[in-house]
Amino acid sequence: MAIVAAIIGSAFTIMATSVINSNNTYSDSIIAPESDNSSFIRTGQTRAENTDFTKAAEITVNAVVSIKSFVTPRQNTMQNFIDPFELFFGPNYGGNNQQRQKPKEEAKPQQSGLGSGVIISDNGYIVTNNHVIDGADKLEVTLNDNRTFNAKIIGVDSSTDLALIKIEVKGLTPIEFGNSDEIKVGEWVLAVGNPFGFTSTVTTGIVSAKARSISSATHTRPMGMESFIQTDAAVNPGNSGGALVNTNGQLIGINTAIYSNTGNYAGYSFAIPSSIVKKVITDIKQFGTVQRAVLGIAFSDLTHEIAKEKDITAVNDGIYIGKVEDRSAAMEAGLKEGDVITQINGNSVKNTGMLMEQMTKLRPGDKIKATYYRDNKQFTTTITLRNAQGNTSITKTKDMIDLGCAFKELSKAKMEEMQITKGIEVVGIKDGKFKQAGIKNGFVILEVNNIPISSRDEIEKIYNSIMTEGNNDKVMFIVGLYPTGKKVYYAVDLSE
Repeated sequence: MAIVAAIIGSAFTIMATSVINSNNTYSDSIIAPESDNSSFIRTGQTRAENTDFTKAAEITVNAVVSIKSFVTPRQNTMQNFIDPFELFFGPNYGGNNQQRQKPKEEAKPQQSGLGSGVIISDNGYIVTNNHVIDGADKLEVTLNDNRTFNAKIIGVDSSTDLALIKIEVKGLTPIEFGNSDEIKVGEWVLAVGNPFGFTSTVTTGIVSAKARSISSATHTRPMGMESFIQTDAAVNPGNSGGALVNTNGQLIGINTAIYSNTGNYAGYSFAIPSSIVKKVITDIKQFGTVQRAVLGIAFSDLTHEIAKEKDITAVNDGIYIGKVEDRSAAMEAGLKEGDVITQINGNSVKNTGMLMEQMTKLRPGDKIKATYYRDNKQFTTTITLRNAQGNTSITKTKDMIDLGCAFKELSKAKMEEMQITKGIEVVGIKDGKFKQAGIKNGFVILEVNNIPISSRDEIEKIYNSIMTEGNNDKVMFIVGLYPTGKKVYYAVDLSE
């Protein structure tokens, strides 16, 4: 049976598994290779007699919340209804000369998932996983004292699978942040969340590993940022976004994924380190988007095979540089293909997970000292980090107003005239990204980045996704029609 490394699904009523897709986006699970025949059996585990978890549990349960996500089914509020007899006898059958219509039915939000969150401020800021709230039209937060509030999304970061939300209430008791860099393998930890809807559930375990990359172990596509704290605390669907704390009740991680052959807990769980969580939510609050520092290299773990092939004998592990990108921070600092990075700012980077953990804490413009080996000799260089666009500027969040236009839904008659079933019209063009790209009033957008478009909300969702991702290319590839029937393709550059 295949082993599954699953994101702890926010939905708890129906379990499903699916592989990471080709776009490197988060999915419900990762399927390990069929050649991996290993099995995991939990052997006898005894707690140290002098370990007391009650203090940590008491502190944490009041800082962990339940998050329900709701989605409103997308449907037409008015649907044409044709009497089946009219299909045979004509529209005037029975004296009816008008098409019958179903009455309008207002779609009601339906619960789509359940997860957890952690209170980080007394005025209602809560951190959770992005996959807990992704796609939700409504968020409902329930505190440990059973008070319930609607929440708004402040910002998300799909790369680290983190999200910051807020409820309008004061006087909360936030959790205290601990330093995840200081935790040690073998240290006791507690996981607090709402597995299967059972609120305020506390489980214990130990730190099994640090800077763990799930994709490296399972040989699957990476889940964005991969530098997890691995524990054997029992974590299940519904625990997503919950707290991983030390025995002092300090937050050291946000529970995110499990390694399992069923989709439920079977031995190992994974949490995003608090040092990364703190940096990401600080960026979201301060800038509206996460600031990502980029080295500008293609890299892999230094393996025995690479070391043998490249005659690397001075080190046994590190980050092997396969390529240095043009106009990058690495190129400016003198790094070359074949170099092996072993330290960043004095911290060991023995594998990809350790490098990601160090880089995720940094911003464009930061200077770092990198220790590396070339031709089996040690060197040190100072690197000024850049952003994805190749400069040191801080990126601030933008909104759709930068496109410089408005959008108008198409009437049924207009769609019939143009012989299309979906689309949205561009109107009110003024100075902005669309005008710069050459788009004119009356242009009907059919697709954006290969996704069919029928509403402004769909365009906004794609726009926000592009602007919050750390990709080098921030472009909207648009396909559409003008009223004349001419099909046109545009590339809209959204970068600075």
